Formats: sequence, C-alpha cells, structure tokens
Amino acid sequence: MTKKKKNIRELDPFLEREREQYEHPLPSREYILQVLAEKGVPIEQDELCSLLQIEHHEEELFLRRLRAMERDGQIMRNRKRAICVVDKLDLIKGKVQGHPDGFGFLIPDDGSPDLVLSAKEMHKALHGDTVMARVGGEDRRGRREASIVEVLECANTRVVGRLYEEHGIQFVVAENRRISQDILVAPGASGGAKTGQVVILEILQQPSKHAQPIGRIVEVLGNYADPGMEIEIALRKHDLPNEFPHEAKKQAEAFSPEVKPSDYAGRESVVKLPLVTIDGETARDFDDAVYCEPNGKGFRLVVAIADVSSYVQSGDALDKEAINRGNSVYFPRRVIPMLPEELSNGLCSLNPNVERLCMVCDMQISASGDILQHRFYPSVMFSHARLTYTQVADMLANPQGENAQKYAEVLPHINNLYKLFQTLLQAREKRGAIDFETVETQMIFNDQGKIEKIVPVIRNDAHKLIEECMLAANVCAAAFLKEHNHPVLYRIHEGPTPEKLEAVREFLKEFGLQLGGGDDPQAADYSKLLKQIKSRPDAGLLQTVMLRSLRQAVYAPENAGHFGLGYEAYTHFTSPIRRYPDLLVHRAIKAVLQGKQYKPQLKWAELGVHCSMTERRADDATRDVEAWLKCFYMRDHLGSVFEGTISSVTGFGLFVALDDLYVEGLVHVSELGADYFHFDPAKHMMLGERTGKRYRLGDRVRVKVVRVDMESTKIDFVLEGETAKVVVEGAGPIDVGAWGAAPPPKKAHKSEKAGKSTGKAGKHHG
Repeated sequence: MTKKKKNIRELDPFLEREREQYEHPLPSREYILQVLAEKGVPIEQDELCSLLQIEHHEEELFLRRLRAMERDGQIMRNRKRAICVVDKLDLIKGKVQGHPDGFGFLIPDDGSPDLVLSAKEMHKALHGDTVMARVGGEDRRGRREASIVEVLECANTRVVGRLYEEHGIQFVVAENRRISQDILVAPGASGGAKTGQVVILEILQQPSKHAQPIGRIVEVLGNYADPGMEIEIALRKHDLPNEFPHEAKKQAEAFSPEVKPSDYAGRESVVKLPLVTIDGETARDFDDAVYCEPNGKGFRLVVAIADVSSYVQSGDALDKEAINRGNSVYFPRRVIPMLPEELSNGLCSLNPNVERLCMVCDMQISASGDILQHRFYPSVMFSHARLTYTQVADMLANPQGENAQKYAEVLPHINNLYKLFQTLLQAREKRGAIDFETVETQMIFNDQGKIEKIVPVIRNDAHKLIEECMLAANVCAAAFLKEHNHPVLYRIHEGPTPEKLEAVREFLKEFGLQLGGGDDPQAADYSKLLKQIKSRPDAGLLQTVMLRSLRQAVYAPENAGHFGLGYEAYTHFTSPIRRYPDLLVHRAIKAVLQGKQYKPQLKWAELGVHCSMTERRADDATRDVEAWLKCFYMRDHLGSVFEGTISSVTGFGLFVALDDLYVEGLVHVSELGADYFHFDPAKHMMLGERTGKRYRLGDRVRVKVVRVDMESTKIDFVLEGETAKVVVEGAGPIDVGAWGAAPPPKKAHKSEKAGKSTGKAGKHHG
C-alpha cells in the first residue's frame, strides 16, 4: 500500500515545490488537472480521492484545495456533482458587469473581448459576481453572447437600497443601478423599516435560474431626503471603509500630540528655515510646506512633506487600514480620511508654529527651470505661517496690502517662489506638457446642508505656484528611486491607443487640422495643436475630443512615463496623509538612504492595481454624491429655461451642461424632433435622417428642465424653441471619452486628473 501511494504521489511533477511549502504535501493543482484530463471524463470526488491515494486525515485539506480550484475556475462540478476540467468544457471565467437596463456583460479574466449577457442570463447572477460561462451565438447587434453555467463567487453580501412594497410583498431596489434585480425581503425580516426608507439588506439567498435573491434588512439608514443621506448611501454602495478598526484607533491615540526630542535622532533640522504651507481656506490637513531662495542665477527650492512613515509602520494596524482605504475621500462638507484625525489633522499635519517630522526634497534649479541636483533627507521643520491661495495671490498683487504687511516676515520668500514659478512655467512649456482648459466647480451650501449655488473655482497663480513645486518634488522622487533601482509605484499616464489616435485624427481632419507625431505622438504634439486652436470659436469642442483620446493615469511598478505632464518618470511623493502610494514612496526613499530595500506587505503590482481601484472608487462615490445634490438643487428649477452646451453625444441622446448652473442633464433622442436620428460616434454627432438636423458635441442649445428623478439621479431636458446651431468656445464639463465608463476624476491637474477636492480648493500634483 505504501509503495503504491509513493509511486502515484511521486509522479507529481511539482512534488518538491509542495514539500517546500507544506509540511504534509498534497497533490499539486497541476497534477490534479493532469489526472482528471487523463481520465477523460468527469469523475466523482470519492473516485478522485482514490486515484490520488488521499488518506482519511488528508481529506479536509484536499477538499479545501478542490474548492480553491473551483473558485479560480480550474475545475467545476456538473449537475451530478462530478468534477470536470473547465478547459475541457469550453467555458470562460469572468466577472459580471450589470447594466441598469437589465442586461449585462461578461468581462473574461483572460482579457478576451467582453460578451453580452441577456436579461434572462442576468437573473442567475448579480453585478460583480465571478462566473463560468459558455459562449453562445450573437445578439441582433452582432455581439457575442454568453450563458452563465455556474456562479463561482458572489460579490454582494450586503446591498444598500430603498424598501418598497407591492401586493403585500416587500422588496429592496439597490442604489447600485447595475444590480437591476429586485431583492425580496424574507417574511418578518424587514427590521421595522418603512416603505421608502433607505436600508442595508443582507442577502440570504443569491439569485438562481428559477429564484430571485432574498435577504433581510439589517440596518435602517433613514429617509431618502435626510441631510447627509447621500453620503451614507455612497459609502455603502461603493464599499468605502469609514470606521477605523479598534486597533487602528488605539494605535493613533497612543501617539504623543507633539514631536518628542527623541524623534530628532538621525534628522537634519530645518526649523529655522521659514517654510510655509499654502492651501485652500477650508483645508485641515497640511502635508506640504515650501521655501525658496536665490542660488546664484538659479534657485534653491525646499519642499517639506509630512513624515507619515515615521508613525505608520509597514504591517501595523494603521498601515493595514491605510492600504484598505487607499486614499482619503473628499465629499462636499465631509472627509473620509485615510488616517485617523490624530495623525491626519494633528501629528502629521504641518500646522503653523509647531515642530513636525518631515521628509525634505531639497532641489537646486537652474535659471532655465532645470533641476540640477536634488537631495532627500528626514528632517524636523517649523511652519512659519499657514497661508491660503487667496492670501498669497493678494500678497503678490498688492505688495503693500494688508496681507503683505501681516506676513511681512515671509513675503520675500513668497516673491522668490513666484520668480521660481515663472521659471518652471517656461520649462513646462519647453517640455510640451499638455495644458487643457477645464472648468472646476465648487458647491456653496446653505445652513440646511443643501446647495445654494454652484460656482466655478478660479485657479490663481498661488494654486499654480504650489502645483509646480509639488510636480518638481514628485519628479525628483521618481528619479531618485529609479537611479537606485528601487521598486516603487510610478504614476503612469500613457498616450492614446492606436484606435483612439486614429479616431481623433479622423475627427480633426474635418476641421483641416492635424495632430503631429506620427504613430507615436508626444505631449508636445498635443500642446502645439492646443495653442494652434486656442483662438478658434470651436476650441472647446476640439479640446474635448483631444482629451478623450488619452488614457487614464494609474499606479504601476513598471515605469511608462507620464504622457500628459511630459515626464519620463513620475511618482507621487507629496501627499502621504491622503494617498497610500505616497507613503510607499517615502518608505522606499528612506530604505535607499539607509542602504536597504523596502518590501511592502503586498506585491508591488498588486498594490498598483489596488491603489488605482481605490482612487476610482473614491471618484465614483464623490460623483454619486454630487449628482444627488445637484438633482436636489434642480428640483427648484423645474420648468426653467437655460442656455447650455452639448457636453456629450450618445446613442440615446445629448447631455447638455447648463451655463450658469454647471449642471448636466439629458435631452433624450425621442425629444430631438420627428425624425430618425443616427448616432455617429466618430464625429460625436447625432444626425437626422430626413431633416438633416445635426447635434454635435460643443453645439449651443436652449433647454427646459422637465424632470428631476432623485432615485436615479437623472435630470431630463427638452429643447426649447429654435436652438442656435453655433459652435462656440468652451465645450462644458468633460464627460466619458478616454476615461472609460465614467467621467474623468474631478479636482485634478489639467493633464491627468488627481488631487484634493474642489471643496478644499485642491492642490494639483498630477
């Protein structure tokens, strides 16, 4: 018996690997698949155990391995519970992406093209589920269809939604419109919730071919229009962590509120250097301070960044939660911080007139704006003033004014920063960084927490000054780590895909314009064309199409450069209080300074994917909240007529951005007139078949507000009177385009969209 077992198990080609990893090695996954394949037919679990000589005490561990192989889509069980090799069944593993209209898509794990899931198939699963599916025929639009064979992993255990009741049956409609199935409430499991209230429902029974999902209400959030409800919904809809675990809170509370003398060891002091912070009026966390002095014909720029890595150690409770959150989330009137307040607004915030630990990037910059040298070192600093963008702009414009006199001690250094800023702007132009002109907005609230008005945020030279300083420090961080061959998460922004490049060039041809650069255009080519079209009346339209041809910036360990900013290597160093990638960069720099290498808790590639996801998650959540608030605001404008600009054209209608309100709504295709209208995605246009009427991105229109749906957060317009068909400068807020299935993240550097919220008059660090 022993000999037989030995012969069979030792045929496993990966036996040595298993022995290295486990004290009691089991047959490897590869060997299990090999045995199943050799058998040639689905086999029962007991037969497989017998074939592999699995002993009684090994059965539980072996079953765990089989379950893991099922989750990973390597094997599955048929209706008779026999085990099959998935590759033999011609099945595809992937994730379900639901659509609000009831159908969906299968996004294959292997990167192959998406497949359509009919509304009937979507009854078997929910948005986000991992499934095995079989490729079928084609739908009437020629798209490949799939049928779900088995749900491997259910993504939704809890759902936020509104409770309804019809004919005595209670059900919840999910706030996430991609979950289009109503979820039945089990008898007696309503938790005391009333019809119409927002609730959290725990799913007890997942959907199947013949049954709807069933759940029980575990929390009642309140009524839909309650103050702050839009944020509570967004937190749960997007699974945003918003309560710090006990261990993390305990760790944060244990820190001394002030820097201790023992913390000075191994640090260079810059306490006497008149560093200042420059932020928005409402900012509470100050993670960067700056100082500038002349240095020969050039400048010395010192950027001091809060040394979060001295308090948050790799693998501790705070670090685990920081990874989980990925970044702070800035909602209108509320912040969900990455770190507890004791750190984010206290010990790690560079508050005025107190000493703080920091990491310094000390740069020597030439008269032409080139960074000649840079040096990183841990330090102790003392902020000499907490300034706002408005104050600094006033000090520069009025050197004898009230603010200039109040901050006379630091005014000469502010003037030095401004001279450096002008130099860095010239360098930016020289390298050809893209400078899209987009409009950012800020919501002004009344005492009841509702929008009073929406106003554009005017970015003055103080905003741009800080932006250039932060860009310089980020570039130095990337160069430093690249030079020392230390792994890190780069902030990468790639140029247009071949398909999008071809599309934008075809579009530009209609206007007699050409984007240079051949098959590999650079940022300078985009920048040159933007300057060329700047004075044209259709500049807004052209700029919007150009912006949409670019890809979204992400975090990744492979350096692919930053297309929009025109940098060969770029990373995020300047905001470790609110972005986890910045904290990783700090740890990596410290490791290099100590002659070591930093190894994070997860693999660098995994961290890149995760941090990119949390950034998108935050953007999606803030966009939901803003959409809800705008809908609430527009209820007071039902029946009103406004001028606006077509900001997006789709197959189902036109999105129009209103001039004075900075709100978007939809003119449905059925409202365009008595004609058959055809959508031309290449020309961003809707064209009438009989009348020849055309509606194109950037066109000016007059619309009436006819419907505001708070539940779906949609605003409907109809065209009012004779609409002027004139393309004017400014194409309104940017919509979908190159940014994928959602509008571009707001509150951002013009060329790559990432920064603090407009509510904080954000910093734009690229």
